[in-house]
Amino acid sequence: MAISDVKARLQEARATARVLKSLPKILPSAKNGPAQMLDIRVRKTPNNLGMVFEGRKYTWREINDQANQYAAFLREQGIGKGDVVALMMDNRPEYFFFVMAMAKLGAISALINTNLTGEPLVHAISVAKAKKVFVGEEHLDAIDEVFSQLDELKKSDDLYVQFEGDKPRSRKGTAVNNLIAEQPTSEQWRQQFLNSDPYCYIYTSGTTGLPKAAIVTNQRMVAASAAFGRAMFEATPSDVIYVTLPMYHSSAMYIGTGSCLDTGATIALRRKFSASSFWDDVNEMGATGFLYIGELCRYLLNSNSHPGERTHKLRIGVGNGLRADVWTAFQERFGVPLFREFYGATEGNTILTNFQGVPGMIGRKRLGQLLLRCDEVTGEPVRNADGFCEEVDVGEAGLLVGRIQPWVRFDGYLDKNATQKKILKDVRKKGDRYFNTGDLIQLHEDNWLSFADRIGDTFRWKGENVSTNEVMEILGKYDHVLEANVYGVEVPNAEGRAGMAALNVEDGFDLQGFAKFARENLANYQLPYFVRILSNEMRITGTFKHQKVDYRKEGFDPSIVNDPLYFLDGDKYVEIDQKLMDRFNAGKISPA
Repeated sequence: MAISDVKARLQEARATARVLKSLPKILPSAKNGPAQMLDIRVRKTPNNLGMVFEGRKYTWREINDQANQYAAFLREQGIGKGDVVALMMDNRPEYFFFVMAMAKLGAISALINTNLTGEPLVHAISVAKAKKVFVGEEHLDAIDEVFSQLDELKKSDDLYVQFEGDKPRSRKGTAVNNLIAEQPTSEQWRQQFLNSDPYCYIYTSGTTGLPKAAIVTNQRMVAASAAFGRAMFEATPSDVIYVTLPMYHSSAMYIGTGSCLDTGATIALRRKFSASSFWDDVNEMGATGFLYIGELCRYLLNSNSHPGERTHKLRIGVGNGLRADVWTAFQERFGVPLFREFYGATEGNTILTNFQGVPGMIGRKRLGQLLLRCDEVTGEPVRNADGFCEEVDVGEAGLLVGRIQPWVRFDGYLDKNATQKKILKDVRKKGDRYFNTGDLIQLHEDNWLSFADRIGDTFRWKGENVSTNEVMEILGKYDHVLEANVYGVEVPNAEGRAGMAALNVEDGFDLQGFAKFARENLANYQLPYFVRILSNEMRITGTFKHQKVDYRKEGFDPSIVNDPLYFLDGDKYVEIDQKLMDRFNAGKISPA
């Protein structure tokens, strides 16, 4: 065995020992909920710095006092155990105060993606059966536009608005700043709940079109927080973890605020990620760790030199989607000693971790996890003559699935039909049940795994999952669009896949009007940055489904595609010729 292999094995053994050492602490804590985690913080480190944000600082005791005020206010409004309130707000301390207050009440926070507008926003709030909506003023316009469509929420006192300034705008809804500030900071009650009760709903896009509300239980939240905080970050109360990802994401919820809540590390919160401000922030805040998605690291690597990029205290980054080339170049340029990559879905049971810091790998395949041969078009597993699934060999990519067992659960979605669609049965033997991740994973020697692609109708762009069915349905509503086939295409020097639409149109179709329509009805990450106007009939499969694989492979290269091709440059589409394609290949232009 080579020396490098021996070192890797020793690293893995040490990492395994750390996890095993954490288990006695993690497992008992899973009997509690996030509210109890905050109780522990106040009892152990009440005067330690719990959160910093834009010059504002809060100790853990002050965070708890704020959460108590929010809880008292919500309780006055009739919110109690099992009730759902939708939350739509940018990253700021009030977000954390709200979810902690809801946890104290045993109520459920429906964490709305702040990019949603129109029909997807209505669906997200409605499917959660939210009793009320709590919105930051920065997203009041989006809520205001759809409020009349929320059948169960048409009263002004069903909409609470958290303003950041001193002078609330005269709009629909109840301004809550002063009302919350008048509440007592003491806690005079305690709501009892089970660790199997829901803590929050986090939305994930899939092949069904509209956002699905994944159920995050108290147990899942606490266990994930402890695992990431203690095992991945190995954090202590002296650490500062920089959080720039949106708090409606499981990454910011579990890895960011959860890790700090469990270990006592400080939450260094930023409203939104900014490559130009990153190094100023981590130096000023004294950050020792940060959470990432691959695109975030690529932005930093492509940014201009910064005087603070080597003077920081960062010792570790934890996240997912980091390409091997970006990983290595990032460490060499910025001097961050360690990355710990992981793989996992908000609602899933297939967690993978790369403790050793091997660039490009998401971890080693674990007991109960399989990589199945599948059809590239449908994503359906290939079954043998006995009706069972087959596993791929080293060097091949397969569909990752995880066996559902009492100790490795799949809590599912609010939509029971969506839950059932994610469960594969009779995979290796009669009666077994597996969670279908919907992801293609590459198998390497020694059971190492790397991410390959997303199967079917979902692709990832700008750190968001994009449902092609959802986008297709919206684009199909535009005048003179007969058919819209939406898929993700690779863009040189960019992470993930950008949206592209192959359109079958009739006379009268207005391309620039289509651009305006798309901007008004889709989030930025959902936009069809590339358009292909089909000269012939739409390609379909034998079962009359849209053919995506060939379109995706052909992409937007005019030397391959004979149909007219366009790129969304700002608010207008421009034709893609070879000169523009050369700029894409040189990395001089990319979707915004």
